Amino acid sequence: MLRCIAIDDEPLALELLVDNISKVPFLELVAECSNALEALKVLQDQKVDLVFLDIQMPGLTGLQFIQSLAEKPMFILITAYEKYALDGYTLDVLDYLVKPVSLDRFIKACNKARELHELKLKGNNSTGNSKADYFFVNVDYKLLKVVFADITFIEGLKDYIKIHLKSTTRPVITRMSMKSLEDKLSPHRFVRTHKSFIVSVDKIISVKRDLISLGKTELPLSENYKPALDKLLSK
Repeated sequence: MLRCIAIDDEPLALELLVDNISKVPFLELVAECSNALEALKVLQDQKVDLVFLDIQMPGLTGLQFIQSLAEKPMFILITAYEKYALDGYTLDVLDYLVKPVSLDRFIKACNKARELHELKLKGNNSTGNSKADYFFVNVDYKLLKVVFADITFIEGLKDYIKIHLKSTTRPVITRMSMKSLEDKLSPHRFVRTHKSFIVSVDKIISVKRDLISLGKTELPLSENYKPALDKLLSK
């Protein structure tokens, strides 16, 4: 079951949302909230997996609400305005629904949430990333599989990362911190070489002073990360 909350300042819209939630067998409604401040209290007191969230609300908007959270559940935005879709994408929301929302479109978004939730559970129950050969990232409102062996290097860009792959010239771009991605990677296969770069060890061709060659690509090597790289390459 996915524990969820519904947030909308319009009583009728909230009633319709709650009705839709009741028709999805794997959703458990924890609370109905008319504003983001009510929802904040619920998140502090209870475990919540998924939030259905309106954007235009008095006081704290839906987007401001997401930005205010340190630990974020999954979010599905439900709004009357298409213009906020890009903002939702930058905040890595799971899906973006425009009112009025049909039941089949609503269920499709819920299925996406269940799929991501199950993937996270499998990841938590696994014995370690070293035994997995892939992971999933959220790209353009869908889950995309990334195979570890296909990664050449990873580039950090503020709130985003670029995952450069051997199989394609087009990198995978997703909203994620370098630290959270680094936690998914095996320390025997990947090494941090710069505050903005993580490199696949088996793709390294040569190391010269402050540069790492991956063939046609050269990346900077910071002094702070040289000891870890030296240790790994000496094995």
